[in-house]
Amino acid sequence: MVQAMLQNVVRAASRATTKTKKPKFAVLAAISCRSNDMAALEAKFYGTIGVDEPHSKLVAHQMIQYALGHARSHKSGDSYTESLMVLEQGISNLRGSDSTEDALGMLMLAISTLLYERGELQDSIEKLQMVHELGSASLDVKVAAWEALIGLKLEAGQDVSSLVLANDCFQLLNSSAVGNGSVLGVLKSRAKANKGLTHLVLGELKSAAEALFGSGEGDFEDGTDQIGNIALSHGEFSHATGKFSLAKDLYEKVILAKTENVSDNSCLASSNMISEEVLLGATCALGQLLSHSGKFDEAEELLTKALTQAESHFGSSHPKVGVILTCIALMYKHKSKLEASSAILIQEGLYRRALDLLKAPPLDSQDSDNELGKQDVIALARGGYAEILCIQQKRKGEGERTRKWAEAIWRNRRMSLAEALEISQPFKSPVVDSRICRVL
Repeated sequence: MVQAMLQNVVRAASRATTKTKKPKFAVLAAISCRSNDMAALEAKFYGTIGVDEPHSKLVAHQMIQYALGHARSHKSGDSYTESLMVLEQGISNLRGSDSTEDALGMLMLAISTLLYERGELQDSIEKLQMVHELGSASLDVKVAAWEALIGLKLEAGQDVSSLVLANDCFQLLNSSAVGNGSVLGVLKSRAKANKGLTHLVLGELKSAAEALFGSGEGDFEDGTDQIGNIALSHGEFSHATGKFSLAKDLYEKVILAKTENVSDNSCLASSNMISEEVLLGATCALGQLLSHSGKFDEAEELLTKALTQAESHFGSSHPKVGVILTCIALMYKHKSKLEASSAILIQEGLYRRALDLLKAPPLDSQDSDNELGKQDVIALARGGYAEILCIQQKRKGEGERTRKWAEAIWRNRRMSLAEALEISQPFKSPVVDSRICRVL
């Protein structure tokens, strides 16, 4: 019943956006006035002012699943706009009741996810910040917002801000004794993994990151609620420190859990930390690890699977696809070196397509002097492309300019760009985290 109402609401949204160029909130008002189904949905969803929390959370979950499904099935600007309108209308109607703040928070997390997938990073961040203004929201909702905020700020290159958020979340949960013990333990593990990931990005492996990740073997259990981002970040730490066997086990554990239930707790995660991103991240990371281990056939299979996942979830022209293509190009580079084979044309094609999707600025652009989104991956792709150019006599000059540009924007603290491209030692292997589009 709720599903049918939501479908009619979206159709009303589509008519409104097609017939008018009014601002978003004016269109929302038009939808609300025109659609009897919206009124019926509100009665079902919100009931009276004293609606109980479990009911509001249940129907918020239904609204979120429908809105996400509608946006992603069409992958168009209109479908994302329509889905955002449905969720914004839900927030508008829930305002003012403390008993529904978890439902409000869930809707905000979902809106942030849609904004992120549409490429509106700053708007996505702002929506997550609003979750922390919900005084009565549960720790589950607030930690999900914290986790996503840390992830988005890491992707944006705001590392200091990410560390501040990670420290705040970690300290709050360590001092908290509220709620179910097992649930609180999971939240503490998530906070610990987020803090560890931030230190990993900062290149602080032997100091802070190692203290947080430890052996990587005992900080979570096999339940799907506890795996995901925690195990993936542990795996990346093990991968970056040359513990390939442990990293492989962790990546495979994530893939198994998420393949069996890719949408577990989908309303308590957001933006680049949702289940689909975790599955993509683990698949891509495992493909990279197999490449670093010289198992190129298996690596190609896994990275091709990651490419298919990225194209299916985001669309074939999304920057996230460019991140995966960069990893595939690096796999071919490593394979050519170890097998003394040639794949120059394949590598060049992959790098060019990746840089196009990543929206890499021209070599003479001033953007290279400023904060640049996905800067690590762009530098890695452009550095690899430069190597291809430099071995061609007629293009060597262009290759040198490209290499210098890439080196100028490289910000990784653990290794130089040349070391990342060389992959000469296990503990110097670059690990591309597709969730946050950073090189670890």
